[in-house]
Amino acid sequence: MSAPRIGVTMGDPEGIGPEVICRAFEALEERDGLVLYGLPELFSDLSAPCRAHATPRDAIEAAARDLAEGRLDGVVTGPVSKSCFEGDFPGHTELFADRLGADRFAMALTGDRLTVSCVTTHIPLSEVCGTLTCEQIVSTGRLLDGFLRDARGLERPRIAMAALNPHASDGGLFGDEEERLLAPAIATLQGEGVDISGPWSADTVFHQAVSGRFDAVLCSYHDQALIPFKLLHFSDGVNVTLGLSRPRTSPDHGPAYDLVGTGRADATSMTRAIELAQRLAR
Repeated sequence: MSAPRIGVTMGDPEGIGPEVICRAFEALEERDGLVLYGLPELFSDLSAPCRAHATPRDAIEAAARDLAEGRLDGVVTGPVSKSCFEGDFPGHTELFADRLGADRFAMALTGDRLTVSCVTTHIPLSEVCGTLTCEQIVSTGRLLDGFLRDARGLERPRIAMAALNPHASDGGLFGDEEERLLAPAIATLQGEGVDISGPWSADTVFHQAVSGRFDAVLCSYHDQALIPFKLLHFSDGVNVTLGLSRPRTSPDHGPAYDLVGTGRADATSMTRAIELAQRLAR
C-alpha cells in the first residue's frame, strides 16, 4: 500500500511550529507522502516537498482546499494563535469543517491514557448552558463512538458522559441540565447501540476513565475536557477534528513563543499528530 499523502502546515513561523515539525520528521518511521505548506526556507533541511505560502492562513487555506479536493489524504496543522483566523473562525476545527462541508463535527483529544471530546468548544462559559442541546450531545456522541472504532480499533467503545453540574446536579439541587438534556441524549445513543453511560460526576469520571473503566469521556464544554486531558497529555496529546471526510489532526499545544530558540520545545505531540493522521488516512 502506498503511503498516504499528508499535508503539514507550518503554523506560526514566529512560534515553535517549524521547529517541532523538523524534529518530528527526524522521529518518524515513515516520511513518504508528507507535503509541507509554508515558507520553504524554514524546511530546507527536510527532504519533503514544500508548497510555498507566506502566511499561516494561506498555508492553512491551501491545505484545506487540497484536502477537500482529494489531493491530500489528511492534514496536520501546525500551531497558530487565534488571531490568524482574523475573526472568521474560532480556530482550525471550524475552518476545516466549513471548507470540507461538514454539517456535524466535533473536537476530540486523544492520548495513550485518556480520550475526550466536547460538545461545545470555543464559546464563553456563560453561554454553555444556553447553547448545549440534546441533539448536539447525540451528534458528538456518535462521532466519538466512530472515532474510537476507527482510531483505536474498538468494537464497542465504552463512553462516559460527564455531568455538567456539580455532583451530576444531585437530583436537581444544582441545576436540571442532567435530567433535561444529558439523560435523554444518553438514552438516544444507547438506543442506537452506543455503549454510553452517565451522566457521571465530573470530579470522578476522569479518574475512572484513566483507570480503565471507560475508553473516552464526552464533555459538555471546552475546559471540562481539556483541563484533565492536558494534565495527563500536555506533551504528547493529539487534537482531532471529528466528522470530516478526511482526517485533520494537530499537536495539542499553541505556538509557545516563549520557547522559541530555547531547545525546550517538545516535538512528541507533533510526531503523534502526524502518525495518527497517517493511520486514519489508511
